[in-house]
Amino acid sequence: MISQFTGYPDHQLDIDVDHDRTRIDGVTLPSGTGRTFTTDDKETFMTGTGDFGRRMIHHRERLGLTHEQVADRAEMSTGYVQYLEGHLSPPNIEALARLATALETTVQDLLGGGQDRPPGGGPASADPVLEVLEPAECLRLIAPGGVGRVAFNGSHGPTILPVNYKLHDGAIVFRTAPGGPMDQDLRTGLEGVEIKIGFEVDRLDEAQREGWSVLIQGPAHHVPQDELAKVTDSDVTPWAGGDRRLYIRIIPLQITGRRIHGR
Repeated sequence: MISQFTGYPDHQLDIDVDHDRTRIDGVTLPSGTGRTFTTDDKETFMTGTGDFGRRMIHHRERLGLTHEQVADRAEMSTGYVQYLEGHLSPPNIEALARLATALETTVQDLLGGGQDRPPGGGPASADPVLEVLEPAECLRLIAPGGVGRVAFNGSHGPTILPVNYKLHDGAIVFRTAPGGPMDQDLRTGLEGVEIKIGFEVDRLDEAQREGWSVLIQGPAHHVPQDELAKVTDSDVTPWAGGDRRLYIRIIPLQITGRRIHGR
């Protein structure tokens, strides 16, 4: 039996059900615990127990919603929403679709599908609008911190690397390894002369077919010991872990941004 169910705006779920399996948009839901989901090429999407609950929590906190608000959006009880966040298995197909709508994401994302694929593979909006963002709005968007990208001319040519960052006292702060490749590439060797680099943060919402991108350009300042007190309270931690105790601060000289959305 093959059926279709519209689970969230502008997207139709392809649901394929027979006597021994169910597939949603090509993602197979095996019987049993529901902990692992694979495609026909055996790619594993949910890599550990509780992944579904963690994805629910991530999207709820991303939107700043309470359990009660998610329950109201999904037409569920608050207790059931709390139960799903701590449970190993996802709910049935209809509940999955309602949760995806409530959390402004897709069923495939809640199931962990496609995390090893580049974002933006979904269809573009039928009539997209590109909006120029003011600097204040750009700073508001990146203020929560997270993972951004630094771009500079490295020893092997143009280089772009992801870093965990915080916006602190009007500057971008991140950490790297002392004496490491990034540390060396961002030094001019001249006292008082700093390298100007780019820093970019973006977000894509494929369910809503919209997103934004912010670009900041400015000098990369290696924070010396006598200035550490100015940045250590930013609480920035390196995403990759390890010995990354060198703080680098980017002073924004130019801030630009774009937002794309439907009409």
